[in-house]
Amino acid sequence: MTATAFEYGPNPSAAGQPGSDYLLAPPDPATRVGSPIDPRDRRRLDLHAALTAAGIPPRPEDREAIEHLSALSAGVNSTIQRWLRHTL
Repeated sequence: MTATAFEYGPNPSAAGQPGSDYLLAPPDPATRVGSPIDPRDRRRLDLHAALTAAGIPPRPEDREAIEHLSALSAGVNSTIQRWLRHTL
């Protein structure tokens, strides 16, 4: 196994040299661009997560069904997720 920059940190003597690797500073949460997620998209992501957690990974052909289910109300979507959680 070879060592990586993540194991030993940046090499300050190699900074600025072509091909040198160094770690970037972590992002500052105060400077993040706020991008609210649409409720329908949130329900779609939550449904994908619930299906995967229940051992039912969504297939590409399931996309249309997931889109239709995500268009339903938040209450209906919560019920579907609750059903999936009880399958575990």
